[in-house]
Amino acid sequence: MIFRRMCLGRTRLDDRGGVTVFVAVCVIALIGIIGVAVDGGSKMRATERADYIAGEAARAGGQAIDPADAISGRAIVVDPQDAAAAAQAYLRSAAATGTVTVSGDNKTLTVTTTSTYATKFLSVVGIGSLSVTGHGKATLLHGVTAPEGN
Repeated sequence: MIFRRMCLGRTRLDDRGGVTVFVAVCVIALIGIIGVAVDGGSKMRATERADYIAGEAARAGGQAIDPADAISGRAIVVDPQDAAAAAQAYLRSAAATGTVTVSGDNKTLTVTTTSTYATKFLSVVGIGSLSVTGHGKATLLHGVTAPEGN
């Protein structure tokens, strides 16, 4: 009888805190899921902003057409140096960094922005920042064309 009481007593003591461990594990997992959702969503917003800035910089650069070619009617193309300078000026005004390229025919500007997003929750597991890249393109069009068949 004494042996039986000792075994029952130990069983009760061994089960103590079992729910606490389960709750702690669940809370840590829940915080991890929330962290991934918050930082993932914030990175997507940062990428959207980078794309927007790149697109606007490309449009700004696309306004720098070569006046000599445009006035003479030879072609509507951008002046590569002026277009790159205008796009870089827009990037600076938006506190962004990036690269600007002008196509060989001087009709298309491509802007790529790069930045980083400082994580809020993932920094706890050693991921302090995530890289963000944005892309924008502007192509010069001249004239109006109607769909065939009208």
